[in-house]
Amino acid sequence: MLTVDFDRIGVGPGTTVIDVGCGAGRHAFEAYRRGADVVAFDQDKPALAEVETMFAAMSAEGQVPAGAAATTVAGDALRLPFPDDSFDCVIASEILEHVPEDERAIAELVRVARPGGSVVVTVPRWLPERVCWLLSDAYREVEGGHVRIYRGDELRGKLRAAGLRPVAGEHAHALHAPYWWLKCAVGPDNDDNPLVKAYHRLLVWDMMRAPWPTRTAERLLDPVVGKSLAVYSVKDAGAVAGAGGDGGGQGVAGAPD
Repeated sequence: MLTVDFDRIGVGPGTTVIDVGCGAGRHAFEAYRRGADVVAFDQDKPALAEVETMFAAMSAEGQVPAGAAATTVAGDALRLPFPDDSFDCVIASEILEHVPEDERAIAELVRVARPGGSVVVTVPRWLPERVCWLLSDAYREVEGGHVRIYRGDELRGKLRAAGLRPVAGEHAHALHAPYWWLKCAVGPDNDDNPLVKAYHRLLVWDMMRAPWPTRTAERLLDPVVGKSLAVYSVKDAGAVAGAGGDGGGQGVAGAPD
């Protein structure tokens, strides 16, 4: 299940990509499948070991174009171990809501992006996330849980202040919002609840089969209750961190929060 639209950012052979906070590797795998040179970056070493295994399997099964490369690197998103201007595309999907020093993390994302490169940030959308917080304290009061809820304007403001120009935004995963509301209502750890199990089966069926009824429903509902907000930005050549301004907000219609 991808949150980032790879067609929008033009990832392909020869593109250098870092997936910061890659988790299980879903976006890193897609970039590798498209022929990019990929770094999957995370602080979770056991998770990275599984990502490395999947990279090897993808290569062995011929799922990636010749010449593509993929590796894993463990470390801290507040101190990325890469030189300035290292990557054509920087992805940070569903991580900033976990990071107390989010502006410092954003500064690192910008630093390692090359001038003219893309930085894609996705976070839980304000309204669906707020409902989860209202329904359950346990949803966020866990180790490594969510420490904030972003509004779209707030996130774009922080990206501009770090030297980025937001150019597009969209919402995704509307069908997942009710699932998490249900989980929060019955208890986030209560996976045996019959309604939770039934809804989970629906989501798995949708991801595996992509049938037109659920795909159409999600496309129509994404602007209303999409679970995630994705903001696509460009690091302009000569951009100055802290420059900010409102002009960079043009072209982000359709993703107000």
